[in-house]
Amino acid sequence: MSILESIVNQNQLPARYKAMNEQDIHQRIRDIKKELGSSLFIPGHHYQKEEVIQHCDATGDSLQLAQVSSRQTEASYIVFCGVHFMAETADMLTSTSQTVLLPDMRAGCSMADMADVNQTEIAWNHLQDLFGDTIIPLTYVNSTAAIKAFVGRHGGATVTSSNAHTILKWAFTQKKRVLFLPDQHLGRNTGYDLGIPLEAMAIWNQHENRLEYEGRAEECRMILWKGHCSVHENFTVANIDFIRKTYPEMKVLVHPECSHEVVERSDLNGSTKYIIDCIQQAEPGAQWAIGTEMNLVQRLIDRHPEQKIVSLNPYMCPCLTMNRIDSKHLLWNLESILEGKPRNIITVEEQTAREGRLAIERMLVRS
Repeated sequence: MSILESIVNQNQLPARYKAMNEQDIHQRIRDIKKELGSSLFIPGHHYQKEEVIQHCDATGDSLQLAQVSSRQTEASYIVFCGVHFMAETADMLTSTSQTVLLPDMRAGCSMADMADVNQTEIAWNHLQDLFGDTIIPLTYVNSTAAIKAFVGRHGGATVTSSNAHTILKWAFTQKKRVLFLPDQHLGRNTGYDLGIPLEAMAIWNQHENRLEYEGRAEECRMILWKGHCSVHENFTVANIDFIRKTYPEMKVLVHPECSHEVVERSDLNGSTKYIIDCIQQAEPGAQWAIGTEMNLVQRLIDRHPEQKIVSLNPYMCPCLTMNRIDSKHLLWNLESILEGKPRNIITVEEQTAREGRLAIERMLVRS
């Protein structure tokens, strides 16, 4: 058997779970949670399916959930319902006595995977040759532990979509230029908001190991990694034009991982928390077209029937990798704990964790 076949088999859901009906699955999950009590904590990201969210002890964004997990001192097991980089962050922030598990190892993030640490080292060396010691790296928390460690090692910090403006302002007090990983759209939108012209932003093409920039080197202020969110990049100006024509009273609310053109044409943009807060604080009868992940949009629709809410792109699919986790995989993971053979343990090597925490801590003290 090949290594690939072995990995596939290890993560192949046993047939008995596929044969169970949903009612029995959910009851079994509730029973296990009761049996494990405070030794178990299940955080769930906002983009998870409702069948999973209903069993989560806390919901939120990735960093928030990692921080909440670190405060569950009685919990021996953190079963993180999200994607791989989120579970990594939780492992970095929780104690060595706690074990972080991911219900399905296929739950990844295409954006995080677009910034490989080896590619980043190559890029850094090229950029140092071009610009000298004038660059500080920042990384979106939607990145691997290795990328967070790289940033921490080079004096930089992580950012969230909520505090990106604050941390980018700080970065420019440290160095003349910023390398922003791995989401070019969040970097571009944040920099533009702070008054940096688009003409002063370059793209680092990691596939060709070259800088895409037409201006003079001395005028470059931001180097944006050529990465993006596969979900948010699918919202378009044409979607906004359709809403403006069809629902002229409707406000367009998008996430800053959307393209610059979409963010500029929208009425409001902000983090997942910002989007949720906007809806929760809105008056009955408010109308919204929301440009973010479909599971969250559908949840907002279901929980706020007093408002008219639609997806900005009605043909948008939920995040495919985020949707890898379902009630069956959650149950399988929980039963592995009961059996004393916890599966899909996420462990970040200590030096990587230490350097990654540096990047996170630099952010936290400034936001």
